[in-house]
Amino acid sequence: MSQTFLPSKWLEQLCDPYAVLGISVSADDRQIFKRYHTLAKLLHPDRYAKSCNPDQQLATAILNYLINPAYQQLKHRHKRWIAIAMLRSDARVLQQQALCAQNTIAEEIMEMSAPQAQLFYEEAIACYAEAQYKSLDQFFQVTKQISILNLVYLRLQKPDLFMAQEAIPNIPKVEVKPVELPSHEKTHFKPDLTNYAQRHYERANEYVSRAKWPEAVQELRDAIKLEPNNSDYYALLGLVHLKQKYTGMARVYIRQALKLNPENLLALKYAPGLQIQLDENSNPKSMAKALSIAVLFSHFKRGKGS
Repeated sequence: MSQTFLPSKWLEQLCDPYAVLGISVSADDRQIFKRYHTLAKLLHPDRYAKSCNPDQQLATAILNYLINPAYQQLKHRHKRWIAIAMLRSDARVLQQQALCAQNTIAEEIMEMSAPQAQLFYEEAIACYAEAQYKSLDQFFQVTKQISILNLVYLRLQKPDLFMAQEAIPNIPKVEVKPVELPSHEKTHFKPDLTNYAQRHYERANEYVSRAKWPEAVQELRDAIKLEPNNSDYYALLGLVHLKQKYTGMARVYIRQALKLNPENLLALKYAPGLQIQLDENSNPKSMAKALSIAVLFSHFKRGKGS
């Protein structure tokens, strides 16, 4: 699939900047920039040119006409508030039943309590985002699903939730412009992912000490993406879910921690209360099943449209 322009329906229907970037509507400055930087590298023309990928022109068009404008809107807090207000307006107009019919995860969220919906929504967005740009052929469908999920989530939240976020005192900001490194420098640059993962873990511990559960979940999820075989991250994530009385999810993560390290002290402490046998062999697929995330892309496999 190679073309120099975007289909008109993409520009018309993909008007949610959060969905275009593949982030939740509660994303902060750091998360917005981090996601944009990831996508800018992923869709940069140099990356496709090196592999002789025929999607080079399409990737460039997506970057220039969808991702860059979305980032320009969300990097400014005032414009971000306007975007939320417009999405809220759309959420009020659209019928709840129609939205849920197009997104099975949205239907599940509508039946949850507000705290549980918050965590489940964040997990679902993360799952969508992981697959969003892996194949440009399915980019449009996945982005539409994220947009629907955002609208359903906004229907559940109080209007003052996001206004409170925008009321944060002004902090001096430095304008960050994307800088493209020469190809030879990109080739030899290799960040210390373990170090970054540890920073996420340390911040998660700080949030746990202040009982800020959603923030702790986000930091631990980021840590696991960078270092997926560290049992400490799974053990703490299990504890965070247990503190919120989500025992099913806590059991999944504690079990995974013990699979990676049978001597993990934190996991061993809570395993008996969660009825986890210490010789139990955890199946990684059970994690996705327990979180009900596996159904996110099932409609693609069945050949359903958007």
